[in-house]
Amino acid sequence: MEPKELEEKREEYAAETEAPQADVDYDKPVAYGPNGEPLYAHPIDAIQKGPQFVHMTRSVNPVKQELTPEMKDRHDQSVAAYPNLNLSEEEYIIRAMSRHPIGLVGLIAMTVVLSLLAIIGYAGYGVFVHDATLQSTTNLTLPSAEAVFIPFLLLLALILIGGYVACYVYLQNRFYLTNESVIQEIQLSLFNHDEQTISLANIEDVSYRQTGIMQQLFDYGTIRMSTEGDETTYTFAYAGKPKEQAAILNNAVEAFKNGRPVLQDTTE
Repeated sequence: MEPKELEEKREEYAAETEAPQADVDYDKPVAYGPNGEPLYAHPIDAIQKGPQFVHMTRSVNPVKQELTPEMKDRHDQSVAAYPNLNLSEEEYIIRAMSRHPIGLVGLIAMTVVLSLLAIIGYAGYGVFVHDATLQSTTNLTLPSAEAVFIPFLLLLALILIGGYVACYVYLQNRFYLTNESVIQEIQLSLFNHDEQTISLANIEDVSYRQTGIMQQLFDYGTIRMSTEGDETTYTFAYAGKPKEQAAILNNAVEAFKNGRPVLQDTTE
């Protein structure tokens, strides 16, 4: 076949393949199967047009974990170490955290300052009552320094006990992460104690905040947890290493919601 004729054949074939197709009834079977079932032929464009979307959803209820001997041992250890906590049968402590020691500095400094003021005041009073010139000038009859020594000791003891109680209350604010929930113990005063328990399934977001050069320098801050539904925000102030703590919390939340056990165990 001559090259010219070959070229003409190619053009004819291209024109036939690009020509618009006649209307075809795709609902009419083109053949029948071995059992007599009708078979249809549909072009791809007629079946699928536009982008395809795949929707993946996560179960609202977290996947229940199987109780293993290791989990049982860790639960028993947590109950023995933290008898004040009400842990479920499958629950164990992953991380226990207290407030950063930086908060004790102000309380101790205030206690020391008040104690020094009391001592200086008593010493000055002793000088005043033993100075006859000052007494004659003021015309005051004051008790001797020995007479006020006991009240002075009581005042000093009150200041020291108050400082100790303030430090004790500060340290009783603790934060516990378990494989099922977050437990926060809140101590506002010596006789005012509160406990909050938040299921990991209800925690939507965990973040942290550090403000000021002191928090950056000593690496402490505030951890914030927001919950789904009522959109309540829970905070834990004076948390040491807040970035690390927030990362561990987020990992625990994701593991719990996806049915993966969290076995990391570090306490502070």
